[in-house]
Amino acid sequence: MVVGLSAIAAFAGTGQVAKALLMTVVGLMLATVGEGTMFSLPRFTMGIMDLQSGLSFVTLAMAMFALPEALFLVLNPPKPGAGKREDIKELRITRQEAKSIAPVIGRQSIQGFFIGVLPGAGATIASFLGYAVERNIASKDEQKEFGKGSIKGLAAPETANNAACTGSFVPLLTLGIPGSGTTAILLGALIALNVTPGPRLMVDEPQIFWAVIISMYIGNIVLLVLNLPLIPYIAKILTIPRNFLIPYILFFTLMGAYIGQNNATELLILIGFGVCATALKFADYPLAPLLIGFILGPMLEDNFARSMQLYDGVAFITERPMTMVLLCIAVLLILLPSIRAKQAKIKARGIADGD
Repeated sequence: MVVGLSAIAAFAGTGQVAKALLMTVVGLMLATVGEGTMFSLPRFTMGIMDLQSGLSFVTLAMAMFALPEALFLVLNPPKPGAGKREDIKELRITRQEAKSIAPVIGRQSIQGFFIGVLPGAGATIASFLGYAVERNIASKDEQKEFGKGSIKGLAAPETANNAACTGSFVPLLTLGIPGSGTTAILLGALIALNVTPGPRLMVDEPQIFWAVIISMYIGNIVLLVLNLPLIPYIAKILTIPRNFLIPYILFFTLMGAYIGQNNATELLILIGFGVCATALKFADYPLAPLLIGFILGPMLEDNFARSMQLYDGVAFITERPMTMVLLCIAVLLILLPSIRAKQAKIKARGIADGD
């Protein structure tokens, strides 16, 4: 969990590591709202009953990404004559683009699968970490393109996302532990049909086990057949004027938060966090670290409490060498962007002195 949180350094530009760390801490703080797993008592709810179950991930995600984008378009309109729209003519990738993203797809297929295997990690973490890894290992010129239409920045999270979705079925079918929200729903459906996922599933119900695996192949083929003809029409959404697009974004964002919990309080939480996220966006604070901290926060707390019980305090750090190694890797990942920035400044200063 700590190594996963250390990925925030990848979302921080030059000189923004402190901002990313701050946003991660805020995400961890938001994850503590609601009933704690250790004592099952409400905390940080301020007496609001609707907060006893904690903040909704869907609401927070839309407040961090969907609502700020719409408000940013309203508060920061384009200058007259700028950003002329062009007709979308060719959507096929070139041979050079396919060659450049082939290694990315290979790496993120493996990484995303193993992240999906981790119970509770899911495709969201795989997408963020996939983008983070590819941004870190890219060359300096390619790093500047990330966030501005980089094809590698598009291929990495999508590949990791798809790989994690299939990987999340491994703990479900072998251990009976859902690896994501989707597999949790599937677990409930199987239990409702008197089928218990676990080590005995392949022996007692082999037809169900292999049917799930075969359905993945069939689903991917059907998805490919549907997507290829529909891509030109889906891409036409980009040509919709923002005057019509912004109200639709706001409408679906608000309805998604309300329908997900069927609670009007979610709308107030969405608007409140959305306004704060918009202000942070104008202040150039990265929002992705907050979401990663919120996702990993409960798992970090649970495992930390379990480790302290098993080892009678924080002795697990010194008694288990692997723990110390992972913590050192996490610290290195956090310090690496700052070290790179200092090296770049020293190199630039040396070039300037030489000139």
